[in-house]
Amino acid sequence: MKHELPSRSGGYPGLAEATRVWARIALLSFGGPAGQIAVMHRILVEEKRWLGDGRFLHALNFCMLLPGPEAQQLATYIGWLLHRTRGGLIAGALFVLPGLLAIMALSIIYALYGNAGPVAGLFFGLKAAVLAIVLQAVVRIGSRGLRNNVLRGLAALSFIGIFAFGVPFPLIVLAAAAAGWLGARAGLAAFRSSGGHGSAGTHVEDRDTLLGAELDAIPADARRGALRAGSVCLALWLLPVAALWLVAPQSVFADIAIFFSQMAVVTFGGAYAVLAYVAQEAVGTYGWLGPGEMLDGLGMAETTPGPLIMVTQFVGFLGALRDPGSLPPLLAAVLGGLLTTWVTFAPCFAWIFLGAPWMERLRSNHALSGALTAVSASVVGVILNLALWFGLHVLFSEVRRLTAGPLSVELPVPGSLDPVAALLALAALVAVFRLRLGTMTVLAAAGGAGIVLHLLGLR
Repeated sequence: MKHELPSRSGGYPGLAEATRVWARIALLSFGGPAGQIAVMHRILVEEKRWLGDGRFLHALNFCMLLPGPEAQQLATYIGWLLHRTRGGLIAGALFVLPGLLAIMALSIIYALYGNAGPVAGLFFGLKAAVLAIVLQAVVRIGSRGLRNNVLRGLAALSFIGIFAFGVPFPLIVLAAAAAGWLGARAGLAAFRSSGGHGSAGTHVEDRDTLLGAELDAIPADARRGALRAGSVCLALWLLPVAALWLVAPQSVFADIAIFFSQMAVVTFGGAYAVLAYVAQEAVGTYGWLGPGEMLDGLGMAETTPGPLIMVTQFVGFLGALRDPGSLPPLLAAVLGGLLTTWVTFAPCFAWIFLGAPWMERLRSNHALSGALTAVSASVVGVILNLALWFGLHVLFSEVRRLTAGPLSVELPVPGSLDPVAALLALAALVAVFRLRLGTMTVLAAAGGAGIVLHLLGLR
């Protein structure tokens, strides 16, 4: 690795300095992947100049080819570039740690006091804000990813499949990836990748940074180290899952481990797309929590640092709380939440370490890029379904399922419309789309409004 180019902090950054920087990034990583990536770009590219725009976007494109939260994986990969395995582990773990601690604390408060008046009012308000934020994600991702009629058609088919026919999210991802792969191999322009979230701010040339325009060839010992680290992460992920499946196959812990391990393999397209899958299964199939509680968990994740996918920790927490077996319920809940986080993120480290030495080849693989482009398009339809699902359960107190052959849709009972929730959701939509207020501002205002409504006896 190159050491001759100075960073702004003076010389090549030591592991201690890098750890401080990654901790700072982790504590500032609010607002979903776009905001988290912007924070990393500002600090690593513009401020520290450890790498330039080209290499930063290069790394982001690689991470978007992998399942899992791309912002956390981007941190892990850049940490690996700078300090190999130790650097990757520190960067990736610190990115998760603040959210893990915050969500766990909020989950315990929710379990103990969630039905208390002011707390219930707070989460009532957050639900309306979350609905507006998810709709904003549909518009934002759709405007970036649906560049032509082919991709729009994929998004429409994905929405119809998951909303009207209950097609599982993994199947939608696989079908879209296959279509993109084949389309790119056939040379269809519709499946050419347009890159990731991008970055904003001052453009920094790679040649003017610490890592330079081109990385030296990855040494053989570094490749072996990455493969060892990836293999260890795979073992740390799969062995506990296998042990739970063999020792306690009927327990909620085995269900959590297996379900979220499956999720870790198909989580392309960002947190909102994954949440549609989690909501479909955790609420409808396993009964770990209700639709309103799923919205409460997303409100927690939106207001705390770290990946939005940390909401899955709340799901595992409530699932184990309600089926603790022989354990005290709160202890089981904490273990369930930690297990969920473990099987969600251990695979992320494995994908990065196993793929890092061959990143250049992966990035130049046009068929893989075509598959990613198709998946990104299908995800718009999946997130639209999530927004509609949230809307039904925020605005209406009663929904009914209409079934006719393979068609199965949830429809609201018109008389069950909650006018207070509708007005609060409308205000949140105006704040997001008309006033263009930031996520944290909208969440704080909606949460405060919920508490005020409770104090006034309107909620």
